[in-house]
Amino acid sequence: MKFLGLDIGTGGSRAIVIDEGGKVIASATVEHQPFASPHIGWAEQSPDDWWRASSEAIRAVLMSDGVSPDEIAAISFSGQMHGSVLLDENDKVLRPALLWCDQRTDQECHEINEKIGETRLIELVSNPAVTGFTLPKLLWVRKHEPDIWQQVRSVMLPKDYVRLKLTGVKACDMADASGTLMLNVRERKWSRELLEQLDLDAALLPHLFESTEIVAQVSRSGAEATGLIEGTPVGAGAGDNAAGAIGMGIVSPGTVSATIGTSGVVFVVTEHPTIDLKGRIHSLCHAIPGRWHMTGVTLAAGQSLKWFKENLAAGKSYDDLTELAGAIEPGSEGAIWLPYLMGERAPYLDPNARAAFVGLTASHTLGHMARAVLEGVAFSLRDSLEVFREIGAPIGTIRLGGGGARSKLWRQIQADVYGRSVETIEVDEGAAFGAAILAGVAVGAWPSVDDACRQVIRVAERTDPDPYASEFMERNYQAYKLLYAALKPAMNMITGADDK
Repeated sequence: MKFLGLDIGTGGSRAIVIDEGGKVIASATVEHQPFASPHIGWAEQSPDDWWRASSEAIRAVLMSDGVSPDEIAAISFSGQMHGSVLLDENDKVLRPALLWCDQRTDQECHEINEKIGETRLIELVSNPAVTGFTLPKLLWVRKHEPDIWQQVRSVMLPKDYVRLKLTGVKACDMADASGTLMLNVRERKWSRELLEQLDLDAALLPHLFESTEIVAQVSRSGAEATGLIEGTPVGAGAGDNAAGAIGMGIVSPGTVSATIGTSGVVFVVTEHPTIDLKGRIHSLCHAIPGRWHMTGVTLAAGQSLKWFKENLAAGKSYDDLTELAGAIEPGSEGAIWLPYLMGERAPYLDPNARAAFVGLTASHTLGHMARAVLEGVAFSLRDSLEVFREIGAPIGTIRLGGGGARSKLWRQIQADVYGRSVETIEVDEGAAFGAAILAGVAVGAWPSVDDACRQVIRVAERTDPDPYASEFMERNYQAYKLLYAALKPAMNMITGADDK
């Protein structure tokens, strides 16, 4: 048997096929159109472009050597979380989807807090009102685009829209749903009380399933579009954070990962829902029945390096920048990067936060700034680790994923900043790999996600912190922690937040 995992990311859709031993037989990525930003802080994409890219990626892997459509025993999904896909009565997309990094809903978050109460909101859905989450996006469209809102009959998350196109079935999993701000995370069901207080019809939302369940089959039209066999089982899947964690083997309580993609995510598994009453980090359902996780998110992690490369290091490749950064002493001789290009999620929940280089002198070079970016992203992720420690989550060895795991320098920087050994795994295929594992579990290839991960995931390398470098990192991290509060008044003035 072979299993297909499909991840609908921000930059593209990625399909992979694995066998029962976890070997990747084929993979393909098809890029999406870049997200549109009509105004500062806005981010929108076309859901139908996700379906185009996903169809092409599936066709590509099915045409690979060693893969035949009739060998695919099941398919499952992963995808960018929090996005809002609004459909009419004929399941047509009404407007571009508002993405996870869209920051326009600050006022709606304030209105949710006023209507529900900040403490009561966390009691109901285990999380604070955050601009990136789905619920405030719905309220924004209802307020600012009433003509569109009157036509809305279904609300979908990104991966679930692609599954709808593939199968004709509307469904959502617990892990992805817990990032909408509409799920009772403790009880793993939609929060009727919250929806009623905000005058939202629960009928707009899809049925809920655990990530390890089969929820549909490939339809005739889905088969024609992708080359899959009609009737192939399709699983519920999971949001990219939970699926990515499974793809790294982060399944047992207390296991921790730090993943750097466009955003950065720190993830720890818990046996019970654990809530930060200060609302600094997220408490969500894991893609494993009966387990939960805490997550801290840096909105512009890999995006910080991408922005730096494109705007301040013209003509340099990522390898060039890493080489320049590697020639600089730990601590970047006092240069510090605040990675708030898209506002910030954890631990500040501040859409008005702004990025900055601090501590620059005439002696600093491009290499210093490149290293400061790598260190600043790690500082931001450590902020979430500090919250985990504060509320009692055990933190041991940290498993790395994404671009931050592929760079030897960034691995060492993370070990030095976190003050913990870090690991990488042999096969780092991210969330698509986790989705493929979920597909296999859903059709009984493995008895559980835990068993699957024990069989197919192996550690490749371990990096220990360097005591000398850690000294400089600790000094800079303590300075980094002071800078947000020091600059916040200026950030609010620049963004006009003081006028609201």
